[in-house]
Amino acid sequence: MRYDREHRRRRSIRLRGYDYRQPGAYFITICTYDKSCVFGHIVEGQMQLNECGQVVQEQWISTAKVRPNVELGAFVIMPNHLHAILIVGPAVGATRRVAPTNGIVGPAVGATRRVAPTNPPHGPARGSLGAIIGQFKSMTTKRVNLRRGTPGSILWQRNYYEHVIRSEESLNAIREYNCRNPLNWASDAENPARSDAVGDDLEEVLTRISSLDW
Repeated sequence: MRYDREHRRRRSIRLRGYDYRQPGAYFITICTYDKSCVFGHIVEGQMQLNECGQVVQEQWISTAKVRPNVELGAFVIMPNHLHAILIVGPAVGATRRVAPTNGIVGPAVGATRRVAPTNPPHGPARGSLGAIIGQFKSMTTKRVNLRRGTPGSILWQRNYYEHVIRSEESLNAIREYNCRNPLNWASDAENPARSDAVGDDLEEVLTRISSLDW
C-alpha cells in the first residue's frame, strides 16, 4: 500500500477538550512549506546547519529564554523540519541548557506532566502551545526571509504535528528518536528523496509511544 503522507498530517488535529495552556510535555514536528530543504544537509549521519538552520536553532532556544514557563527537551533541526520536546508549566526558574552545534539538547529528567482536560480555548490562547509555536514560526520566517532576501515568502507549513507526552517511557522514546533522526534521514517520512517503499520510522515510534502513554 502506498504511504499516505497527507493522511498522517490529518491526524495532527488538536485534541478536543484539551487545554493547551496548562502544564504539559509535548512532542512536536514543524515542517517547511512544500518540504523544501532550507536548513542544511545531512552529511555522514549528522545534520550540518546552514545560516537559515542556525537562525531556527537560535530562535528555538530563545523560545525558552523569553518564557519562564517553557523548557526545552531534546530537539533536532533537520533539512526541512524540526522535531522537539517542549515542556510547558508554571514558572520554576530552571536553568536552560545550551544546545550543541548539532542542534540537539537533552531535557531535564522527570519533566513529563499530565494535563487535566478542560474546555478548549477559541484559537491559540496566550501562553498556549499553539501561541508559542505560532510566534516561533512568525519570528523564524521573518529572520530567514531577511537572511535569504525573500520578503513575504512562506517558510513553514500552516499546521504542525503534536503528541501529548504522558509517561516517562514515552519521553525517553521520543528523546531517543530525536537524537538519532539524522542517522535515519534516508527513511524519514519528510525526506523528499525518500522511497515510498521504505518504512516510516516516525510512524513506528508514534505507535510505540501511544502504547506507553496509557
